[in-house]
Amino acid sequence: MTVRLYDARSQALRELEPVVPGRVGIYVCGPTVQSSPHIGHIRSALSYDVLRRWLEHRGLQVTLIRNVTDIDDKILDAAPRAGREWWAQAYRVELEFSAAYRAIGIQEPTYEPRATGHIGGMIDLIRRLIDAGHAYPAPDGSGDVYFDVSSWPDYGVLTHQTADAFVPGDGEDRAKRSPRDFALWKGHKPIEPETAAWPSPWGAGRPGWHIECSAMAERYLGREFDIHGGGLDLRFPHHENELAQSVASGSPFARLWVHNGLVTVAGQKMSKSLGNSVFAADLLGAARPLVVRYALEAAHYRSDLDLHDGALVEAEEALSRIERFERRAIDAGAPAAAAFVPDVFAAALDDDLGVPQALAVLHETIRRGNQALDAGELTVAGDALAAVRAMTGVLGIDPLDPAWAAGARDDGSGAALDALVQRLIEERQTARGSRDWAAADRVRDELAAAGIVLTDTGDGTRWSIDGR
Repeated sequence: MTVRLYDARSQALRELEPVVPGRVGIYVCGPTVQSSPHIGHIRSALSYDVLRRWLEHRGLQVTLIRNVTDIDDKILDAAPRAGREWWAQAYRVELEFSAAYRAIGIQEPTYEPRATGHIGGMIDLIRRLIDAGHAYPAPDGSGDVYFDVSSWPDYGVLTHQTADAFVPGDGEDRAKRSPRDFALWKGHKPIEPETAAWPSPWGAGRPGWHIECSAMAERYLGREFDIHGGGLDLRFPHHENELAQSVASGSPFARLWVHNGLVTVAGQKMSKSLGNSVFAADLLGAARPLVVRYALEAAHYRSDLDLHDGALVEAEEALSRIERFERRAIDAGAPAAAAFVPDVFAAALDDDLGVPQALAVLHETIRRGNQALDAGELTVAGDALAAVRAMTGVLGIDPLDPAWAAGARDDGSGAALDALVQRLIEERQTARGSRDWAAADRVRDELAAAGIVLTDTGDGTRWSIDGR
């Protein structure tokens, strides 16, 4: 067995050679929980769910850590608009993410640490960087601490940028030695909530975004681990900064850096300015969760995935072909065979998680299985059925899995959809309270486009699918 993955640092396919034989440690950058999950968030988590499933099928013991960034500038900005404390906003949105993950069968990570639970580890890491000469407290008394980019010659090795291409790091330029330096610790500001500050040797404050992931990855996977994953949009500055500060502190850090592609809508990048963002609630209202999973999983994880008008229809048709064959073979009495995945299917997934090629093997097996049923060759059909069930099981898309019964998962997709829709209903109510009728109508129209109808009553707003 040789599993190869594309490593961003070396820009090449590399063999997975675990730090500890037989075990794989994966750290995936999870969400910053300031607002509802969109399909890009869900696609990213799904990519690493498929990777984990395949590695476990290959007999490896996987520890997958997916963090939650629950303290950040964006959360502090979003909370007042939502009328909540920052910590209440973060927790509410975190629940939405968890519900959306469950709805499409993404397995829970081995552990899902919150940044606010690991402040001590972040302070210790910053101390190590200061002691090593790679970080400095701001001289203006603000309490800020910065990473000194000029002290680390290898800065840029992950994204292969030269110094001239670097964008300014976060933090106040007036307190930095160089605009490229980025914040490791942010001193508390009078306009910020007192609850959003922790004591430190440099004064009360909170961690910078990048130091959070370095500290949590080290805490749960050690100073050297196998795979660091996340969306393509995180390569710079987030992952570049993680790599620099971790290695500068004396940790080998991740052996492989893996990035999933982004999601476009009708060929355009999702953005607030274009008004084309598609949220998890939109998709879960437009199709059964299994269809959503197939649609988001079908493209290669490193490629951009375009969500066009026919994407869900194509996924539904593909799943219908799978289910029709499975039921036909069972009804015909095809003898049960030991589950197995064909070698060519395994080779596709071993080669940088080639899901499109693996799906081609799956559908070819279905075609041959149907031919065997037409010819009355039940033993051949039984072998095909066993292979199909094994392949769809690995990918998490078996229509006959009881978890997908009646188009809903037993582990709470109904609750997941309700949580996501209720979030949008609250946004609509807030807009109406502010007399922002255009924003309120936009929420209603988005839900209606997903087949979800809102009904305003004296007891509040209720929702239903297609009015049912």
